[in-house]
This record gives sequence, structure tokens and C-alpha cells, in this order.
Amino acid sequence: MADTKVKEAPKTAPGAADAKGKDAAQQVATAAQPDGSMPGPDRPVAAENGAEPRAQAVAKAEFPKATYLRWYEQMQLMRKFEDKAGQLYGQQKIKGFCHLYIGQEACVAGAVSALEPGDKYITAYRDHAHPLALGTSPNAVMAELYAKATGCSKGKGGSMHMFDKEVGFMGGHGIVGGQIPMGAGIAFAEKYNKTGKLCICYMGDGAVRQGALHEAFNMAMLWKLPVIFVVENNGYAMGTSVQRSSNVTELYKLGLAYDMPSESVNAMQIEDVHHAVARAAERARGGEGPTFLEFRTYRYKGHSMSDPAKYRTKEELEEKRNHDSIEAVRHTILENQMATEDELNAIDERIKGEVQAAVDFAETSPYPTPDELFKDVYVQADYPYIHD
Repeated sequence: MADTKVKEAPKTAPGAADAKGKDAAQQVATAAQPDGSMPGPDRPVAAENGAEPRAQAVAKAEFPKATYLRWYEQMQLMRKFEDKAGQLYGQQKIKGFCHLYIGQEACVAGAVSALEPGDKYITAYRDHAHPLALGTSPNAVMAELYAKATGCSKGKGGSMHMFDKEVGFMGGHGIVGGQIPMGAGIAFAEKYNKTGKLCICYMGDGAVRQGALHEAFNMAMLWKLPVIFVVENNGYAMGTSVQRSSNVTELYKLGLAYDMPSESVNAMQIEDVHHAVARAAERARGGEGPTFLEFRTYRYKGHSMSDPAKYRTKEELEEKRNHDSIEAVRHTILENQMATEDELNAIDERIKGEVQAAVDFAETSPYPTPDELFKDVYVQADYPYIHD
């Protein structure tokens, strides 16, 4: 088996590739080895038992002020939007399934800053944050949660099936692992059409035990598809810990069976997410094929709104909250005098207003009309199917 590691983090501008980095097939990045891409001498590492590495504020900013402020705004929008969605679900304004992303915001924000407009994103059903980070209107996302016609999926998808083609979001998908071969297929289309773009395919840690992952990994490596596979390892597949459901607890190692460059990433540290995705994107655009990234992260809520999360202790949750990725970015901004407390508080208040405006929009929007049931089923508008 080839010994594979992704390149060291770019030392130049955000998203820029380090052309002088080591070849991607020289070393293996393990969760227990130091990784020069992570800031500071006290780089947190993942323990051998699969525990998530600690997030930390970066004393000296690695990126420009505009990048940190954009990250802060994006993650706060995700957080406050999801907090409000949870409240509305409790009020039965939002019905059906609802899987919140609270705690995992850096997994998306750090990737968006590392990729380019026109790149494609696909994920599972924990999918509210992705379109928000990509620029979908909060109004359209909230209206979709309300099943209103003004939603981003016209009220037909709800929480689990958000789509927005205009920003490159190819949807949330309800079948566990079903989006993995689809992500490879999207990457195949980008390569076939010579667009120079790629697909980043997110999945939960439970999805890595689906056979579809292994089939997709094999084909993606065989055809050198421009795809970045990301497993968001938040420690629990629904309510079952990784340690209880997988012999391989360092999930990135699954990619090594296919000689796929694979890496464990501290995804509570947004700088690390950006660097890892930037390295993978450089490989993909250079025709070198896919990368598998294990984002070590943590969700503060249960698997879904119906999950009381009794499988973990309050102490565990509190410890994780002490290393919140949004607070780390906020601290870095303040320590490097990129903004004042008052300025950040003003951003928080503005985002609260945007979220409330989205709620008002959803409340006053109409439901889809009955004839919408037969629309958006086939591309061919006059497809001869019976609907009487």
C-alpha cells in the first residue's frame, strides 16, 4: 500500500496552494502525530481512544481581518439560526425531523473559505448550515423548515432535503451514506466537463460503515475524481459511540485502504479546517484525485430534536462547550484587535435581526398549492405519467 499524506498547510494567502510542499504520497497524517498545519506550539492532538482534540484560540492571526470577521459572521448566523429553529420546533412551528448542527459550524465555514465559487457541496440530512454559509437567504432556509412555498426547496423538502443549485449546494440527503456515491458522481461530471471545479461530500460517522462508501472510494481513486470526502466525526452515530460501533476508531484510516490521501483534522479549529480543505482542493484541481478528511468535531444537541442524548454525561458536554470554535474565533479577533467587543456585539445583534426576519418571512409565506405535487418530478415538463 502506498504511504499517503496530504501536503503541509499553505503558508501564503488563505486558500493558496503550497506548490513547494511535499508530494502527497510521501507520509501518512495520523491523529497522534504532530501536524505543522495547526497553530501554536501546544497543538492539541487526538488521543488514541478517538477523543476529539481541543479547540484553541490562535494568539497570532494566520489570516486577514476580513477572513476572521467573515468566519465569525457565518458561524454566528448558523448558530443563532439553529438555536431559533430548535425553539420553533418545540413550539411545533416546524414539524417532522430536525437535525441541528450546533457545535459543528467550523466544518462548513472553514471549507467555504478554502474553496471557490462553482465548487459543489453535498451532505446528509444535518444540512441547514451548509446553504447558509454558501449564501442562501436565511428567509429561504427558514421557509423550507416551515414547509412553505418560498422555501429553497419550494416547501417540498423540509429540514432534511435543502437544495440550492445557485450557490452550488447539491442538497441534504436522507438515506444514510446515499450522498457518498452521488458526490463522486458530481465530481465525475466536473471532470468530464473539464470545469476545473470539485465536489466536497460530507457524511456522518455512521455513514462510513455503509458499503456505498467503499464502492465510491474505489471508483474515485481509480478515476482520480476531483472530490473531497469529509466525515464529520462528532463521536456518535445517532446515539452509538464510534468506539462501540467500529473496530477502526480513527476513521480517516479507512481511506488508506484505497491509497487515498487521508487526514484527521481538528475541526473545532477553523484554521485547521481551511488548511486541510485547501490542500485537498489543490490535489483535486491538479488531477491527483480524492482526499478523505476526518473532521473531529462535536454536536451540542442530540442526533435530532427527538433525541434527549442520555448516552453522554453533562460533564462531557460542558467540557466540549469550553472549546467552542466560535468563541475561539471571537477571542482571536479581540486579541489581534481586529474588532472591539462592541463591534462584535453589534454583529450578533444584526444577525439576531436577520434570523427574526427569516421567521417573520416564513410565518407569512403561503404553503405550496396542491398542483405542486406533480411539479419538479421529471425534467421533461410534459412527461406522460398519470396523475389523475
